[in-house]
Amino acid sequence: MIVITSNSTPEEQIQDIVRFIETHDLKASVSRGTDRTVIGLVGVVDPKIGEHLRQMKGVENVVKITKSYKLASRDFHPENTVIDIKGIKIGGDELVVMGGPCAVESPEQIDEIAALVKAAGGQVLRGGAFKPRTGPYSFQGVGVEGLIMMAEAGKKHGLLTITEVMTPEYVDICAEYADILQIGTRNMQNFDLLRKLGTCGRPVLLKRGFSATYDELLNAAEYILAGGNPDVMLCERGIRTFETYTRNTLDLTAIPVLQQLSHLPVISDPSHGTGRRELVEPMCKASVAAGANGLIVEMHTDPDNSMTGDGVQSLFPDQFAGLLKDLEKLAPIVGRTFNTAKEPAEFFPGRP
Repeated sequence: MIVITSNSTPEEQIQDIVRFIETHDLKASVSRGTDRTVIGLVGVVDPKIGEHLRQMKGVENVVKITKSYKLASRDFHPENTVIDIKGIKIGGDELVVMGGPCAVESPEQIDEIAALVKAAGGQVLRGGAFKPRTGPYSFQGVGVEGLIMMAEAGKKHGLLTITEVMTPEYVDICAEYADILQIGTRNMQNFDLLRKLGTCGRPVLLKRGFSATYDELLNAAEYILAGGNPDVMLCERGIRTFETYTRNTLDLTAIPVLQQLSHLPVISDPSHGTGRRELVEPMCKASVAAGANGLIVEMHTDPDNSMTGDGVQSLFPDQFAGLLKDLEKLAPIVGRTFNTAKEPAEFFPGRP
């Protein structure tokens, strides 16, 4: 249920509404837009409460929300969420590009790639320290040492960092070293992990499960939001279909649909969505044309010998740089901005 008021409603009346909601063991979520303020009721709502709210001063309307997700719904939060991380804004007009290897392998490897990501115009360095693999004998990542390596490379080159967290026990240590925590497709419905992320104090990139519906993805996001963390990004990374030519089928429809259903930023992952290097660039461009707020792209200096074996979907550095140059031209056509020549100081004003 949501309560709608106009922006001319006095703050005192809005607080009266909030207090009334909270006296009934419900949580009030206030979202202020350009022309109206929406107050969401979180919890089990007695219909009588809605009837009383309709009579309160300043209330224009009370609407029952039938969706199982509330805080993730655009009905609850009409304005787009913009996540500001050290000066980089995700969810606004600027396109954000996250680039790097599937896994951190060594200090030299991640430092070299960070320099290349920065030189190309990327804003975020990606890299896995803990890797969930289908087979138990595959490379599983270098662990905490990898987190330290990536944090140092990111700081040196003026990049934000993003890494995957796999279990609730590792959330705190990952949050200590990384700017953004990523939840992989296999953990989208790891509800204990999602609850922990609600209190981690870091933005979260939530990848869609490879067999998940839009509602299931948004309900997963709801766990994090309900835990008190408003900074969630949704990621389309391809779904499992009958097609075997590509690793997955990148669902471009998900981008505008999720933006209609939710206020959360939407990121596209064409690397996992296709699994084929020659398809990553065109699907990155298609994702931007579809309205994506950002991209997460695998790039490696020696992809054919990467330790994860995912080199077939990783771009070479020159391909990555060429892609970002093309995105600089494409972004304004679809209402985004992207500048490959920004300096670190512009991203991190006052950062030590």
